[in-house]
Amino acid sequence: MRRFPVRKVACELTVLLWLAAVTMSAVAQEAIDLTLRQRVLRQPGDDRWHTVTEPAQWQADQTAIVVCDMWDKHWCPTATARVGEMAPVMNRVLKAARRRGVLIIHCPSGTMDHYAGTPQRERAQSAPVVKTRVPLQNWCPLDSRVEGERLPIDDTDGGCDCQPAVESYRAWTCQHPAIRIEAADAVTDSAEAFYLMKQRGITNVIVMGVHTNMCVLGRPFSIRQMVAQGQNVVLMRDMTDTMYNPQREPFVSHFTGTDLVVEHIERHWCPTILSTDFLGGEEFRFAKDERPHVVVLCAEREYQTSKSLPRFAATHLGKDYRVSYVWDDADDRNHLPGADVVSTADLLLISVRRRTLPAEQLELVRRFVAAGRPVMGIRTASHAFSLRNQPAPAGRQAWPEFDAQVFGGHYTNHHGSGPETRITVAEDAARHSLLRDVDVSELTGRGSLYRVRPLADSTTPVLWGHIADQSPEPVAWLNHRSDGGTSFYTSLGHPADFTQPEFQQLLKNAVDLLTSGMTD
Repeated sequence: MRRFPVRKVACELTVLLWLAAVTMSAVAQEAIDLTLRQRVLRQPGDDRWHTVTEPAQWQADQTAIVVCDMWDKHWCPTATARVGEMAPVMNRVLKAARRRGVLIIHCPSGTMDHYAGTPQRERAQSAPVVKTRVPLQNWCPLDSRVEGERLPIDDTDGGCDCQPAVESYRAWTCQHPAIRIEAADAVTDSAEAFYLMKQRGITNVIVMGVHTNMCVLGRPFSIRQMVAQGQNVVLMRDMTDTMYNPQREPFVSHFTGTDLVVEHIERHWCPTILSTDFLGGEEFRFAKDERPHVVVLCAEREYQTSKSLPRFAATHLGKDYRVSYVWDDADDRNHLPGADVVSTADLLLISVRRRTLPAEQLELVRRFVAAGRPVMGIRTASHAFSLRNQPAPAGRQAWPEFDAQVFGGHYTNHHGSGPETRITVAEDAARHSLLRDVDVSELTGRGSLYRVRPLADSTTPVLWGHIADQSPEPVAWLNHRSDGGTSFYTSLGHPADFTQPEFQQLLKNAVDLLTSGMTD
């Protein structure tokens, strides 16, 4: 047998220990780059919220991921199916986070007997009890002082979206098997999670799992409780789901219901992040979530579309579309916080009046159009990005050709207010899909008639407007743009126009047409 000198072995061992220490130190000191999204109230007393993002860096050794109630089986079969779809992706996120030194705390509530005696369970149990900022609770209910009197969805039926719905029963025995519990992880379903965080000096908490409107908010290891204890908390918004039945208010799709609760959390509790912060690529979406994304740019005061468009969208788009809003800044009318969401849109709906924007914000719109994506404009969108007979102020940009280039229009002004506009169908447009279920004889223009002629040859007029002693004007048309995209524009959009079911149906038809890729 070959023998090695003791001194050499000791030296090599010292080197190996040093390398291990350096490696562990590097992992412990690694910074994680996150993009935090939150909602900021536009101004006191307003009901509009800016959606803003900001970069953040969290130290891995000061960060834990809490996996909330990702059970092997849920009493609601559709909930079980969605958990099963999400779990493998979640496991990839956990693997990436664990590799960087993040502590993973698995919290499958009510299944601790399954993990009794395991090192991961004993790790959580051994954390010493610490004094807390507020008493730890087994369940943190809705806090009306922070988040209002109710959630944005009605989940009083339990939220099962099966047809017929299933009655609640205990169905789970452990965490979903697709989510691996590794040697360095911990398992708990109680305040032990917080004690373990304090023991390790962890101040940052990433919450993922189910369900946003119930356990993700209420469990002792989850959002309300961790925020109350002063932790820096974020929700991974694409690694979650909601118990919501679309047969209940606000009568939107299941996935829109989840979006609404995520928005509620971003407004009142904490920011959110995406799995892409760890994995790169595209955010996770459930296979059945096929909703096109409609982004609404709303920056005009004359016609109050900041109120009429959200009401329209809640009634007509919530079942089939994902809708985001970009509002003008209350202190700077020419600034649109959160405009970067335009780059993720499938349809851009514009209700803007005479705004000159920072170059990078206007460039988002320019790139969207140049890519041949569909655009929809309401009333003042024909003069959205230019001032009247004056250049843009310093540091801002105008797009005076926007009307001609995007809508094929020629807005010059409007007739005086007063006479209502009689609406008729354009020649050969009676069977156009834009007029599906629209009784034009019941549609009247309540605002002043816009002067928009002549339209470009690339346009297809659908509706005309008539007032006494004046030449008729187009009031709704499609434009087949030179970049290959299609736009819809209507000069209707007065608050009284939105009270008419026929006008709302026209807008819904336009959204359907543009997002379908059809351009008839």
